[in-house]
Amino acid sequence: MGERFVNIDRETTMMFPVDMREWLPEDHLVHFIVDAVNQINISGFKVNKRGSGSEQFPPEMMLSLLIYSYVTGRFGSRTIEAATYTDVALRYICADTVHPDHSVICAFRKDNKELFEETFTKVLLLARQMKKLKKVGGISVDGTKERANASKHKAVSYRRAGEIIEELRGEVEELVKMAEDADGRGLEEGLKIPEEIKRREDRVAALALARKEMERIYAEAEEEGSKTGKKLDEYQHNFTDSDSRIMKVGKGHFEQCYNAELAVDTEGSMLILGGYVTQNGNDKKELEPIVSSVPGEVREVSNVSADTGFYSEAAVAKVEKINDEGKREGPEVYCAVEKSHHGRTADDLKKKPPMGRPPENMSKKEKMARKLKTKKGKGIYKKRKETVEPVFGIIKHIMGFRQFMLRGIDKVNTEWELVKVAYNFKRLHNIIGRRSLSECMATG
Repeated sequence: MGERFVNIDRETTMMFPVDMREWLPEDHLVHFIVDAVNQINISGFKVNKRGSGSEQFPPEMMLSLLIYSYVTGRFGSRTIEAATYTDVALRYICADTVHPDHSVICAFRKDNKELFEETFTKVLLLARQMKKLKKVGGISVDGTKERANASKHKAVSYRRAGEIIEELRGEVEELVKMAEDADGRGLEEGLKIPEEIKRREDRVAALALARKEMERIYAEAEEEGSKTGKKLDEYQHNFTDSDSRIMKVGKGHFEQCYNAELAVDTEGSMLILGGYVTQNGNDKKELEPIVSSVPGEVREVSNVSADTGFYSEAAVAKVEKINDEGKREGPEVYCAVEKSHHGRTADDLKKKPPMGRPPENMSKKEKMARKLKTKKGKGIYKKRKETVEPVFGIIKHIMGFRQFMLRGIDKVNTEWELVKVAYNFKRLHNIIGRRSLSECMATG
């Protein structure tokens, strides 16, 4: 008896239109993204309202395309364009009829920060509507270094920039003398003295501007009393992305980076509730800004947990808002004041008596350390390691986002907004048990 195989027929034409919804399982993430984007009724996108020129792609389609691409680890516009031909989910989003050009994808991503911000808030309100996100509760905050779309080898220090300027000025003087002497004999064939002089003068102008920017940053740090430990000569400017900074990303390892901040729900959902990107290499100034980044209509923050990198008495005071009567009007902060050891020490295992009231002469820092040792403090701070840290892990290791595609602090913040949106769609889909949106809205 001969072998029997399934017949694979790629040549017979389909006689009836296919239902593209059947290309993928009912519980597939792409169905949830498309349905949710339509449900939240977005409006903050940029379009050609005059209707002139070529037909525009629907913003809901472009938004769904970017969200699903970022969830599945596709970040480059050319990669996304290519996937609209080969990935069934992206073909479904584009109705299997259109394939946006990479330049269109890049422009839509770059120009629609307001749209991503609106989507971020509305998907969280959708989670509230489905009773998956509490109105009042805690957040955990943290920051991570994300590589900029620039090489650290394209950076120059303040001192080295000054040395190069002097070298270039010397070359310009030499070229002027060559021009005056026998019409520039001595140059290689095809080179022209005026062009060579202009090239060097343009470079001098660019380096001079870079030095002025470094002087400005240094002066601001001095005025604010920031202890960066750097002298002006050590400050650096990157010519590929001048807004990025050299940051420490490991033991003795430095990269051209931005510092990406997140605020994550600690009440069970693990949804991202706020976040932004900063040029600051550490988190000392970020406690109040990251708490303020949480939209008030999404979460009334009751407490904040943060690691020692965020701690300063001034930062805690800004968040807690202690009034003249000594009452706290803002969320309560639980912030480590010193680096904690991994795991538990033998002393941690010992049963300890209640600590009682704190002594009157304790400093604010000592009071914070004491608060974190209470049962309540331990419970709240423990949630930081169980929420915000895993979220960064998912973004970097599951979604694969480790480097910004865009350049400049404004555009990088736009892209981080998209990352936050993509993560929240993925997370919310898991929270509702991968059910359809309509089913979840009907049954809760």
